[in-house]
Amino acid sequence: MKNHFDVLIIGGGPIGLACGIQAQQAGLTHAIFEKGPLVNSLYNYPINMTFFSSSERLEIGEIPFVTTLPKPKRAEALEYYRRIDGKFNLNTYLFEEVIEVTKGDPMFHVTTTKSNYSASSVIVATGFYDVPMKLNIPGEELPKVTHYYNDPHYYANQHVVVIGASNSSVDAALETFRKGAKVTMVVRGHEIGPRVKYWVRPDIENRIKAGEINIFYNSRLTSISEQTVSIQTPTGLEVIQNDFVLALTGYKPNFDFLRRVGINIPDQFPMIPEHNPQTMETNIPNLYLAGVVCGGLNTHLWFIENSRIHAHIIIEQIMEKRN
Repeated sequence: MKNHFDVLIIGGGPIGLACGIQAQQAGLTHAIFEKGPLVNSLYNYPINMTFFSSSERLEIGEIPFVTTLPKPKRAEALEYYRRIDGKFNLNTYLFEEVIEVTKGDPMFHVTTTKSNYSASSVIVATGFYDVPMKLNIPGEELPKVTHYYNDPHYYANQHVVVIGASNSSVDAALETFRKGAKVTMVVRGHEIGPRVKYWVRPDIENRIKAGEINIFYNSRLTSISEQTVSIQTPTGLEVIQNDFVLALTGYKPNFDFLRRVGINIPDQFPMIPEHNPQTMETNIPNLYLAGVVCGGLNTHLWFIENSRIHAHIIIEQIMEKRN
């Protein structure tokens, strides 16, 4: 049947590719749909990002990820996964977003931005990088505000506010500072986040101690204007000069899409989509979750290195049902 696949995979990140490899090796027809370029989420990571994981923990398909660095960088990961896609000749559909999935009897009907497809099984491996956690304050819609950080050169000699104390926030603060930006960090808690990379923590702490990077602890932005930001601090309201705001406050899965598909999601934190951790099957028969999307708002639960196994679990389950 034209445009029909045994397994249709939504998301062309590392785990989506791993699912495609497992399906191919099991003799199943497959298709991987990615709304942007290959491994779209990784492509949108900061240009200078270094992974926390070592390269062997990012490997899929039993193909070595070779690097001379202790921790691989974004550019190396992009090249590695591009070569994986080519080596296995995976059936990837790039720049084609899945917008609707409906369960028929017996197959799924899938609508994308370009065409219509059907599948016996569907795997959702969409991650959590698509939807930023909003501040919901006046001025957040201004062009100077972004929830994604890429290249530090853009912020040279500017007054930059970085919101958050996670790895992404700390990296952005340090990199823009070293390009000449006047950096102010705004942190809800009383310290830099406990999960900040161990080789980066001394650097940010020393920059703060030396007064090279300003920081407001136990504080939050209350409004943003064209030239300033207002910060509620323990000692009162501070209004400071500002050119750009990097609101790196975290991300969440696309819950709206998951609900449209029919997956049950609890209202309470961490809003983990319903699935059987033994099979990765959701409340919808033959529809599976793979990768970091399985953690809901608990975005520190699953990573590439510990969710690679989902591909094997899912394809094994699909094959058991076929036998």
